[in-house]
Amino acid sequence: MKAHTKRFHFCGLSDIFQRMKLLIEKYLKYLRVERNASEHTIISYRNDLESFLDFTAHYEDTSAEQIDITQINRLSIRLWLGDLSEKGLAKTTIARKVAALRSFFKYCFKRGHIDKNPAHLLVVPKKEKTLPKTATVQDIERMLDIVDTETVRGLQDRAILELFYGTGMRLSELTGLNLNDINLKQKQVTVKGKGNKQRIIPLGRTAISILEDFIKKRQKLFGKKTDEDAKKALFLAAGGQRIYGRAVRYMVDKYLSKTSEVTQKSPHVLRHSFATHMLDNGADIRIIKEFLGHANLAATQVYTHTSMERLKNVYEQAHPRAKN
Repeated sequence: MKAHTKRFHFCGLSDIFQRMKLLIEKYLKYLRVERNASEHTIISYRNDLESFLDFTAHYEDTSAEQIDITQINRLSIRLWLGDLSEKGLAKTTIARKVAALRSFFKYCFKRGHIDKNPAHLLVVPKKEKTLPKTATVQDIERMLDIVDTETVRGLQDRAILELFYGTGMRLSELTGLNLNDINLKQKQVTVKGKGNKQRIIPLGRTAISILEDFIKKRQKLFGKKTDEDAKKALFLAAGGQRIYGRAVRYMVDKYLSKTSEVTQKSPHVLRHSFATHMLDNGADIRIIKEFLGHANLAATQVYTHTSMERLKNVYEQAHPRAKN
C-alpha cells in the first residue's frame, strides 16, 4: 500500500463517460463540428489537453486512461501550470494552454460531466505584446509575379495567394471554400468564419481574372482521391482531394521565402499584410474589422500599432532632425 494519499479516486468501467481522455475526444469533435474551429486550433488544443492529462497521470502514478474528470481540482491545475513555468515556456504558450483548459472544462460543466468547474477562476497569463509580422507591398508584388500561371497548379497557387492578400481571409476559411462561394458576376466571395458566421468580401479585378482562368481548368486537378466533397471544393490538393492547411502553408512559405525577408512566412502574414496595407492607405478600421471577421474592434486595433511603428521607422530614416 502506498504511503501517500491520492487526491484522485478513479471511477469504474461503468462510469466510462467520465474518463477525461474520452471527454477530450468529444470536446475536440465539438470544436470541429459545432464551432468550426481550424485544424491548427484543434491540434494545438489536443496537445495542450493531453499534456495536462499526462502530467496528472504521472503525478498520480496511473495511466491517462484512468483519470476521472470529476476528481480534477484547482490544485492539480496549479501544479501543472507550475511545471510549465519551471520548464521556461513562453507566456504566450502558457496562455494558450490555459485557454484550452478553461474552454474544455467549461464545455464539460455545461454538459453536466462535472458539478464544479475547476478552471473557472483560472487566470490567463498576460501575453507579451508582439506586433503582427507583415510583408511589404513590394514583397507581395514580387511573390505574385514569380508564380508560373502556365500550369493549372500554378494558377491555383496564384489564386490562393490573391485571395489571402486580397481579402484577408483565414487559412481555415480558404480551405473550406466551395465553388459556389465564389460569385464572379457579383465580384464577391462568401466566407464561413469562426462559429460558422458567414461574411461576404469583395474581390479585386486581378483576383477575379485569375479565378476565372483557374475555374475553367480546375477539373484537370481531379485525381484518385477526388470524392463528392472535393468536387465541390474550390481548391484541390495534389491527390485530388480538398486542399488541406499544411499544403497551403508549405506553398505560401515557398513563395514568400523567395521574395521577402519577413521572419514568418505563413498565410497569416498575408492576412496581416492585407489589414496593415489597407490601414496605411486610409481604410477605416471598422471596415477592416468586417473584412477580417473579428468579433470586436479590439482585435483589429493591433494594426493601428503596426502602422504607427512603420510611420516611426520612415520618420527616423527620412527626417534630418529625427535623431537629434
